[in-house]
Amino acid sequence: MIIFVLIKKQMNRYKQFAFKKIGLCDFSYISSINPADLSGFVKVLFVRAGGRVTIDFQDYKLREDALFFISPGQFNELGLALEGKMLYYNRDFYCIEIHDKEVACDGILFHNVYDIPVVYLDEQQSSAIYSIFAELGEELSGQESAMEEMLRILLKKIIIIGTRIWKRANMVIGDEIEHEAEFSRKFSQLVEWNYSRFHTVSEYADLLMITPKALNKRIVKVHGVGPNEIIKDRITLEAKRLLAHTSMSVKEIGYKLGYDDPSYFIRLFTNQVSQSPQNFRMKYREHVSTDDSSWETP
Repeated sequence: MIIFVLIKKQMNRYKQFAFKKIGLCDFSYISSINPADLSGFVKVLFVRAGGRVTIDFQDYKLREDALFFISPGQFNELGLALEGKMLYYNRDFYCIEIHDKEVACDGILFHNVYDIPVVYLDEQQSSAIYSIFAELGEELSGQESAMEEMLRILLKKIIIIGTRIWKRANMVIGDEIEHEAEFSRKFSQLVEWNYSRFHTVSEYADLLMITPKALNKRIVKVHGVGPNEIIKDRITLEAKRLLAHTSMSVKEIGYKLGYDDPSYFIRLFTNQVSQSPQNFRMKYREHVSTDDSSWETP
């Protein structure tokens, strides 16, 4: 894989432990990387203020330093003038679904069906995060004993700090609010795991062992929008990804997302996006063909 050779040669900041892989790259070296080689990696971006990042069709022009947490399957475009660092690792190195009790970030920083996981940093927070990235770089450049575990500790430290900052920014404080936030996180996880086969509020209510009315009330209270809209938004996002980045037909995409009737899927997408699937694909490809100022990775 090209990326590993390049990073090892230029920065010596990539390590592999059997099937476990982790690396760190300054944005100044991004152009040396084949984006396809990162398709299966989880990515944590530390981006300096002034940068431009696009995550799943949503643009961010940063006025302050920020962290982005990107799961495999999420598409991102990075402005070529970015300053910062990209940490990337595979699920064999650290799987947040398996180790959710350690960091409690699944459904918040990763697999968040409500919003793109971005953590804005003040000057003190940014300095602390940068120090951890610097320590990761030093560890990756050395040959110390127990390196794998130290790298994992530093990664978890970034995730835990990022989760704490996100919670404070979203006012998730106090026992009652924390309880509702945890319920909301569980719903987010369930939607992320099941959106291609479960499409109704009642199906998720059954999984949570509450009534659809109670589920609607609790999600609206926290997010100001009902679970039905959240489910549809997640399905639509996946449809956008497949339309933009694959050659699958509209019928094939609808079937992959659990719709046997293509016309029903087309109506759903059109109602959510205000344009048909084919029109969305055409406009996206026109946009990509005229914008060569970014670096895109799945």
